[in-house]
Amino acid sequence: MSKRRRKDKKDPLEEVEVMGSVGQAMEKLSQLQSPPALHNSAFLTHIDQRNLFMQDTAMSAFSIVSSVEVVQAYIDRIQEINPLINAMVKDRFSLALQEAAQADKLIEEEREGGEEVLEDKLPLLGVPFTVKEAFTLQGMPNSTGLVSRRAVISGSDAPTVALLKRVGAIPLGVTNCSELCMWLESHNRLYGITNNPYDLERIPGGSSGGEGSILGAGGSVVGIGSDVGGSIRMPAFFNGIFGHKPTPGIVSNEGQHPPASGQQPNFVATGPMCRYAEDLLPMLRVMAGANADRLGMSSEVDLKSLRFFSVPHNGGCPLVSPVDNQLMDAQRKVVERLEADLGVKVETLIIPELKYSFQIWSAMMGAPGKDGKRPTMFAELMSDQGKKVWPLWEMAKWTLGLSSHTMAAIGLATAEMFQRSEPSQFLLQQKEALQHHLEDMLGNNGVLLYPSHPHLAPKHHTPLFTPFNFSYTGIFNILGLPVTQCPLGLSVEGLPLGVQLVTGRNQDRLTLALAVYLEQAFGGWREPRAATTAQ
Repeated sequence: MSKRRRKDKKDPLEEVEVMGSVGQAMEKLSQLQSPPALHNSAFLTHIDQRNLFMQDTAMSAFSIVSSVEVVQAYIDRIQEINPLINAMVKDRFSLALQEAAQADKLIEEEREGGEEVLEDKLPLLGVPFTVKEAFTLQGMPNSTGLVSRRAVISGSDAPTVALLKRVGAIPLGVTNCSELCMWLESHNRLYGITNNPYDLERIPGGSSGGEGSILGAGGSVVGIGSDVGGSIRMPAFFNGIFGHKPTPGIVSNEGQHPPASGQQPNFVATGPMCRYAEDLLPMLRVMAGANADRLGMSSEVDLKSLRFFSVPHNGGCPLVSPVDNQLMDAQRKVVERLEADLGVKVETLIIPELKYSFQIWSAMMGAPGKDGKRPTMFAELMSDQGKKVWPLWEMAKWTLGLSSHTMAAIGLATAEMFQRSEPSQFLLQQKEALQHHLEDMLGNNGVLLYPSHPHLAPKHHTPLFTPFNFSYTGIFNILGLPVTQCPLGLSVEGLPLGVQLVTGRNQDRLTLALAVYLEQAFGGWREPRAATTAQ
C-alpha cells in the first residue's frame, strides 16, 4: 500500500488574504489551486483502489506522499479560503495532524507483507473529512447554531462519524449550518453567515451549507450531511458537488441535534457529500455499516438496461417559483446525452401531484407519530429547555436587533402556530397517489431526472421571499426515495447547474452509477472562479 500523488501539484497552495470587496475576493478565490481528488490514486492510495481510485493510473508517474502531507494540504486550503466563505466553524487541525502521523507510522510498520490486510481493515486510512456541526464529533461544538447551546461540547461521536473514524478517516473540523437545521441558508447568530465559493454574495444552501461550501471551495473532499427537506441536495447543487440522500433506514441518524420527532424520523436522512462521484458509493458503504448489504452496492450497474424518465418542473404550483431556463436546458442536455450514448429512450412527463409538494411536506412533517404525539414544536427547540420562546415577541425583538435568533427561525416558529394538527384527507390522498405513481414507474430499474431547485444559488436572504422553493427536494424525503444530486457544469453567471437523480427504495446504486457517468459526460465539480464565461 503506497501513498502517492502527482509531481506537478504544488503545496502549500498559494496564499490568500481576506479581501475588502467581493470582486477581489472572487478573483483571488478563482486563482486557488485545489488539492487533488480523493478518488485519484495519485493523491491517496490509502483507499481501496477498487472504489475510490482511477484504476488505470500509471504508478511510475507519481512520487510518495505521506498522510501528514495530505492532511496538511487540506488544512492549508481551509486556512486560505475560510476567511472568505466562513464554512468551518471549529477545527481540530492539531489532532488531525497527530492522527495522520499515526496513520503513517501504521503504514510503515505494515509495509512488509501486511499492506493488503491494512487496506481491508482501514480502507480510508489517512483520508481527511469534514462534518456538519449538527453531528456530534468528540471535542467539537454541537450547537446547531443556537446561541443558548454555545457551550455544548460533544463527548462522543455520532455513529456515522465513528464508522468513518473506525476505518481510518481523519476529521478536520465541523462546518456551519442553519439555525436548528431548518432553513435553506446556513446562517445563525452564533457563527454568522456562510458564503457560496462561486459568488460570495450568494447562499451555499442549508442546512448542510457549511459542508457544501467547504467542499465546493476545495477545502475538503468528502463530508457528512443530513437532509430532511433537501439539506444535503440543495448545498450540493448550489456548490457544484455531489450529494446523496440514501434510502431511509440505511444510515443511522443518531447523534445529531435536534432529534427528529413525530413522523420525522421516517423523513430525515444522513448521507455523504463529495466533490467526486466515485467517492459517493464507498462513503455510503462505510456510513451504512451493517445495513450496507441491503443496497447491493457490489452489483454492477448496466446503465443501458435502465429505464429513464424526465420531469422538467412540478406542474405549476403558485407558491413555488418557475424553474430557471438554464436548469431546464441542462436537464434537457442530460436527456439528449443519455439517448445518444446509451441508446435508451427517456420518457418526458408531467406528474400532477408534484404541484402539491410543499403542502404534502409541511403536513407530513407536522403529523403525529405512531404514539399519537405531535413533533416537538420549533419554538420549543429554539428555547432548548430554557426560557420559553414566544415567536411574535421574538419577532418584535428582532426588529430592534435584540433577538438571538434569525428571522428564518422566528418565521418558521410563527408559521407553526397556525399549522393543522393533522394532514387533510386531500393531501393524504395526493401523497398516496404520488407515492404509488413513482414507485410503480421506477420499480427496481428506473431513474427519474428532476430539477434540484427552481433557481440557481440565490443571493443572501432572498429565500425569505421564496420560502417554498425547497419543495423540489423536500417531497422525496416524504416519499422515502433515494436521491443523488449531480452537478452539470456552470451557468452563464458562473454558478453551478445540476439535477436530481431519483430511484426506487434500496436502488441507491443506480443513481450513484449514473452520477459517475454524468460526471464524465459533463465535467463534474469545477473550481470556483469569477463569472466570466458561459459553460
